Amino acid sequence: MKLLVIEDEGGLRESIESYFAEDGNVCESAIDFNSAMHKVNLYRYDCIILDITLPDGSGLDILRHLKEQEHNEGILIVSAKNSLDDRLTGLDLGADDYLTKPFHLSELKARVAAIVRRKSFDGSRRLKHREIDIDLAGKEVKVENVNIKLTPKEYSLLLYFLANKGKVVSKNAIAEHLWGDSIDLADNFDFLYSHIKNLRKKMVEAGGKDYIQAAYGMGYKFTD
Repeated sequence: MKLLVIEDEGGLRESIESYFAEDGNVCESAIDFNSAMHKVNLYRYDCIILDITLPDGSGLDILRHLKEQEHNEGILIVSAKNSLDDRLTGLDLGADDYLTKPFHLSELKARVAAIVRRKSFDGSRRLKHREIDIDLAGKEVKVENVNIKLTPKEYSLLLYFLANKGKVVSKNAIAEHLWGDSIDLADNFDFLYSHIKNLRKKMVEAGGKDYIQAAYGMGYKFTD
């Protein structure tokens, strides 16, 4: 998953980033309203963890902006405010969930994972594409009932392709999803080739079809 944590409390923000990064997730952060708006206008995420109360603005205004722009990221609001009005306002604006501080990081992680499953994989804990079978909770991949061992980047790459099945995805978008927003400063994305090549090789060797096609000059597409 690629996440954005919009949170001005340094200790909490760093704890969330470290907790999600342990599982191989890419976790970006913004510490205030302006830096958050800069991020959401430039980059895409699987889920945004959004604090309502920021030093220079309201997280609810960021949520309004995302919905006005028809962005499809999952939104989980975290706030010290526990009033019914705040929860209803956030959910009415289009947030996917609401968690009151303080909270356990394990609960936050479970709620974020549930949002991403709903948004990208119809809420299923199991993702199937023809002979490919993925246990999202166990992060296990089978092809023709054969377990294949993927690196964390290869696993994230396969999920990204499946979430965007049938669409051409640019090298830039793939690189940002797997390595984070700063990768857009890279001179080229040739390093992607080896990861895609290895993923294709492992699936084909297990008896699967090669679904990944290069779209010349544009990127790659996972075919149906």
